[in-house]
Amino acid sequence: MPQHTGDAGTALVVVAHHRSDSLTAHTARRAAARLEAAGYRIDLLDLHAEGFDPRMNVEDQPDWGNREKRYSEETHAHMRRILDADVIVAVFPVYWQSVPAVLKGWIDRVWNYGFAYGRSKPRLAGKRILWLGLAGATADDPIAQGMQSVLEATLSEGIALYCGFSRSTVGLLLDAEERPQRVDAEGNLLVGDAVTGAEREAQYADFDRRTLEFVEKFLADESLVA
Repeated sequence: MPQHTGDAGTALVVVAHHRSDSLTAHTARRAAARLEAAGYRIDLLDLHAEGFDPRMNVEDQPDWGNREKRYSEETHAHMRRILDADVIVAVFPVYWQSVPAVLKGWIDRVWNYGFAYGRSKPRLAGKRILWLGLAGATADDPIAQGMQSVLEATLSEGIALYCGFSRSTVGLLLDAEERPQRVDAEGNLLVGDAVTGAEREAQYADFDRRTLEFVEKFLADESLVA
């Protein structure tokens, strides 16, 4: 539910992780705090905590012959939260160079035909979205560049811009695991020692710094557009 009142509009912060004590949830809280400081009202949507069912059902299946189809009440409640938001920030762990099932199912059921797409002027036109994906790969892992490209193609081009968003940014947060691992150029998996103590705290601090850099850049780009 919305948590505060500001002047910049409403930011819908979507969390897609099954644990409230996860680094993903922590990152979502840090992003929300920065948006709140910038004047946004925060609507925090924790998909797991709110019990969202990501599975498509007959009631929410698109009817290509009827863009005015009335979907389920659960879906319409989420549609209203999206419509009320000026910006959306989705925070999630990267699974198989994509989003978790709960986030994909939220998009499948809620960003539906007649609402998010299927109209000459999309109802989501002009909104802005920041995707913050947490990945265990290290910054020097050869897979990182490809992961960024895949996420941008899927999330920005294939979903957000297709649905009329004016801006979509993918922020890939690497080095999310306490035990660094990477695949070298020959395809060998290299697993490092667990990072603990002061070194782990420094890693968390750097992670927070990079998170805030993505949010700051997102806010700065918004100011330039305005």
